[in-house]
Amino acid sequence: MQLTQRQALASRVARRSGRVAVPLPKTPVTAAPSVRAVGAVAPVDATKQSSARPSVIARAAAAQAPAKFQAPGKNVGQVNVVYKFGGSSVRDAERMREVADIICSFPDYLPCVVLSAMGKTTNLLLECGDMALKTPTDKIHDLIPFKAIRDLHVHTCEELGVEASVRAEVDRLLNELQQLLIGVSIMQDLTPRAKDSLVSFGERLSTRIFASYMRVNGVNARQHDAFELGLTTTDDFTNADVLYDPSLSLIKQALGPKPGVAPEVPIVTGFLGRGIKTGAITTLGRGGSDLTATVLGAALELPEVQVWKDVDGVLTSDPRIVPSTVPVTELTFEEATELAYFGAQVLHPQAMQPAVRSGKMNVRVKNSYNRTAPGTIISAHRDLDCTVVTSIVLKSNVTLVDIISTRMLGQYGFLATVFDAFLRHKISVDVVATSEVSVSLTLDPKKITGAPEIELTQLSTELSKLANVSYRKGLAIISLICNVEKTSEILMRTFSVFQRENINVVMMSQGASKTNISLVVDGDRGVEAVRVLHKEFFDGPSVCNATRSGPTVSLPNGAQHGEAGQVMFHNSSHNASHANANNN
Repeated sequence: MQLTQRQALASRVARRSGRVAVPLPKTPVTAAPSVRAVGAVAPVDATKQSSARPSVIARAAAAQAPAKFQAPGKNVGQVNVVYKFGGSSVRDAERMREVADIICSFPDYLPCVVLSAMGKTTNLLLECGDMALKTPTDKIHDLIPFKAIRDLHVHTCEELGVEASVRAEVDRLLNELQQLLIGVSIMQDLTPRAKDSLVSFGERLSTRIFASYMRVNGVNARQHDAFELGLTTTDDFTNADVLYDPSLSLIKQALGPKPGVAPEVPIVTGFLGRGIKTGAITTLGRGGSDLTATVLGAALELPEVQVWKDVDGVLTSDPRIVPSTVPVTELTFEEATELAYFGAQVLHPQAMQPAVRSGKMNVRVKNSYNRTAPGTIISAHRDLDCTVVTSIVLKSNVTLVDIISTRMLGQYGFLATVFDAFLRHKISVDVVATSEVSVSLTLDPKKITGAPEIELTQLSTELSKLANVSYRKGLAIISLICNVEKTSEILMRTFSVFQRENINVVMMSQGASKTNISLVVDGDRGVEAVRVLHKEFFDGPSVCNATRSGPTVSLPNGAQHGEAGQVMFHNSSHNASHANANNN
């Protein structure tokens, strides 16, 4: 049967099952949407119906498509691993083909696949929202970022030869996106709720296209929106928190094995959830697809989640600063969390929480450009006997605030009053050093809710009743993720290097986690400080043999990772760039 006949059959089956709407015209839509369309999702009844939709299209297409790929998990009865691929890994048709090949190259794994939006789509969607506020409704379809989004996804559909029914669904979503932007133009308001609905189109488009590509190549894949699977969050739009109690049970019920149903490869949207009270689409913050992957892994009680990036795992520093950086073979959840919070762009800061809750799930960071590299395994515990410093992270453009009490010694409530003020102004604190009458702390201006200058001025005025407040801008935090059992050696070598290079430390703090020592230095010396410390700790003494066998993680049916060979450190050319900011 020819390809067009198979597509026609799939389309007829789709219409009979009620899954796919009749394609909308491709001409620009300029009619104003209803008010509910802005930031809203489908009504509850429609959502339930959508979440329960049959997988007739997936099975029909997969059964008749030519077997261009060897289907993964051939002898596996249920999902046994989660793969997550970021935006750079699925940025175009060529990279989607490569990701599909990766998925199908491990026959002992039946994966649940979490995808981010294609390339820079999330950034383009945010640009669309900002521009819609200043654009007449009849010009929305001419917005440059909107045209770029439309062209990317339409051309990708054409290059990958997706099913006609999915091409129609892509057209429908693009029309919905245009209507939402028209609504923003009419209302002259882009609320956080509307913004979450806006950016959700990236993942909703990429997963539908990719699932269809897998089906036309003989793999039984099915697309899922995470919020329809039951991923439930708070209603804090743009940065919602996962509610684990309802989410884990609902996801397990949706994706768990079902008697008499052939196993499928679920293709799931990253980054997205559903607000528990509003029922609206929410997002988990930038990098939230990592968190989606670990939530799914915890719900399905899996031994491992694999986060595929464009570097050979977690590195000893930022390769844009230190070209000689090397991969780290092992990390604890605590170390990975500290790395993420202090600026390492490898994993979402909260992505470790589901793994910690699970108690039996590991997270592995792998390289989609170098699939045979073992990557970095992140687990609850590891042997630190051979470790001095694990990684060095730079966080630039931070503000140091010094608060010195004007009251007598021994006055209780000083710190409580200080941090209550920060809470009221919604200012997040990075690093803290305290004494009985003073506190020094650092702030990230990007995390201040309002205008940084205004918020800091108001904070200083409020605290002036009990303290003298001063602040310095343009500083940098150097965070050493390390074995604090060797703190004396680490500090001795660090300050020896800084004295030699004439780098002054403005403030120092050791976190309660006991895995991190943070040093605040002048912002102009931050990059230099990282380079000289990396040379000291990774080219100097007390460094273990870099060629070590990685830990083995047992998976169902005898599949194992990291059991063959040794971990050889190397620095491929593509390691010179971190995962881009759009990797949700």
